[in-house]
Parts: sequence; C-alpha cells; structure tokens
Amino acid sequence: MANSDDKPLLKITLEDLAKAQVRTESQAGAAVAAAGARQYGNIAAAAGGPAVVTQEKGSIFLQAWFYLGVAGLLGALIGWGILEPFFTEFVTNTWPDILMLPSIMMFMCLGLGLAESIVERSAKKASIRALLALPLGLVFGLIFDRIANILFYVGARMIFSIGVMTPQNPAFWIVRGLAWAVIGLAGGIVYGLVDHSGRKTKFGILGGLLGAGLGGSVFDPISFVTHTGSVSRGVGFGLLGLATGVAIGIVESALKDRWLYVAAGPLAGKQFILYKPVTTIGSNQQSDIYLFKDTSILPEHARIELRGAQTFLHAAGPVFVSGQPVRMRALQSGDLVQIGRYAFHFRERHRS
Repeated sequence: MANSDDKPLLKITLEDLAKAQVRTESQAGAAVAAAGARQYGNIAAAAGGPAVVTQEKGSIFLQAWFYLGVAGLLGALIGWGILEPFFTEFVTNTWPDILMLPSIMMFMCLGLGLAESIVERSAKKASIRALLALPLGLVFGLIFDRIANILFYVGARMIFSIGVMTPQNPAFWIVRGLAWAVIGLAGGIVYGLVDHSGRKTKFGILGGLLGAGLGGSVFDPISFVTHTGSVSRGVGFGLLGLATGVAIGIVESALKDRWLYVAAGPLAGKQFILYKPVTTIGSNQQSDIYLFKDTSILPEHARIELRGAQTFLHAAGPVFVSGQPVRMRALQSGDLVQIGRYAFHFRERHRS
C-alpha cells in the first residue's frame, strides 16, 4: 500500500541540464548597466576586477570656462562693491579711485584661485590657495594697475594728438582695452602661482590678457548705455572678471596637450589637464586629483609622470587600464583608467 505522505518525485534529465543557463556575475553587471543605473564601481564589478563603466553626461558646472567665469565675475563684483560706496564721481586720485582696480583684481584672484578647489570639493586645498591668492592678488594688482595707468596715459595722449577728444570714439575704447589687458596679467599669474605650475601660469597670462582686454574695450560703451556711473562701473568691472575667467578656461582647453577626462564618478565631465611633471591622484585632499567618497582609494593611490612625449602611470593601489590591472603602464591616448568608482579617459593631442 502506498504511503499517502509520499510526494511526486522531481526528475531532471540530461536534456534538461543541457538547456540550463547560468547567469554570470559579469552578465548581471551588464544588465544593470543596460538598465541605465549609474555604475560608479564596486557593486557591478567582478571580484578583483574593474567596474562596469557607464559613460555619464558631464555638467556645465564642471567646465573650466564656466566656473572660472563665475568666479571672476563674483570676485570683481565683491571688489567693486566694497569700494563703490566711497567712490566720488569725476574726482581722481582719491584712495577709492586708486584702490578700485587693485581691490577688484585681489578678489578676482581669490575667486580664480578657489574655483577649482571648490569644484573638486577640497576644503583644505581651497584654504591654502586662499591664503596665497589674497596677498598675491593685492601685490600684483597694485603693480599692474600702475603699469596700466601709465599705458593708458600714453595711449590717450597719442590719440588726442590725432584729434580723438571723446570717449565715444572707438580708438579710446581700444586704448582702455590695452591698458586693462595689462591688469588681466595679474589674474593669470596668480591663477598659475597658487597651483605651483609654470605652464598653468602661461595659459593664465594669455587668458588674462585676452579677457581683460575685451572687458576694457566694452567698458565705455556700457557706460553710454547705462547712463549711471555706479551701474556702469558695476557692469563693466563685472564683465572684466567674467571675461577674464572665461578666457583663461578657453585658453587652457585650447592649448592643453595631455589630460584626463572623467567618464564616471562624482566629477563626471570634468577634465584634469596634466600640467606638472608628476601629478598625484588619491583621497588626500591635497592630491593634484582629489578623489572623494570612495573608501577603497588610498591617500596617494597613483601618480602620473610625464617623461618627454611619454606618459607613465604608477599605481600604489588597485588600478585598471582598459580592463587590465596595472602597477606601471605607459598610457596611450584613449586608454580607460579605472580607480575605485572613478573612470578616466586619458587623452593627448596628436603631435605633428
């Protein structure tokens, strides 16, 4: 007699086993990526292997021309706002008149020096740069303001000698633009000095010349439109700061030769230009490339060394290049470098 508690037996044939499919961890990770989830790193990664990288859309806020332009604008407006209440129309050689442009340049330098550190969320680096940018901005502002005044005086005398006697004449705008271009040198120099980079200083100088020159050239036309001295000065000086910051960012991007573009992670869309012979990467806030919110990243996780035309990556912690673990590697343009949940495309300008 059969036992009533017996249950039907489950039979698995060899044919059933042949049809079965095992879903691998890498396939699971790929499915997550295909679903549109952000892949910063370790969850979708195979054990001991690189993360599945999903290219992320960069934000305009991480573009150098944007955040440097905003920093220059805010710095110039702060410097102008401090002295404007003491400014007297049509009266020269008063202390507000003498200190106006140096004050603007000092706070512009502070903004330009802080901008990148704020974007990278490094409070320690920002505080160090602020301590350098304020005094350097004041000193260089005073020096180049004096040079600019001499240049403006000489230029004005020259155009007066050929019959240009009014600020409505474009020749007068050009003279002011040339004089203000000299002022822009201060911003560019300090921008590079606070980062201890000679190449960055050169790019900053060129950007400062172009941006401040543009700002100076439109200062007088703006005053004709606004018809109010304080408003025209605020708009004009604000444009000076904005144009200087934007120009520095554009010049940097146009002239860079080797850089890392962040493809995934909290800073996706930002580019790190490789200015220095050795660039440090890690969780230490004073690293040249500071990687935050990832406990797997060491204080100095890796460094990039420039040797002539070659670029070498040295890893102290886990680093993957194009999916392969590396300790030392000569990078090629297009390589994908993965550190924790961050992914970078190494790129270099082709040399003729």
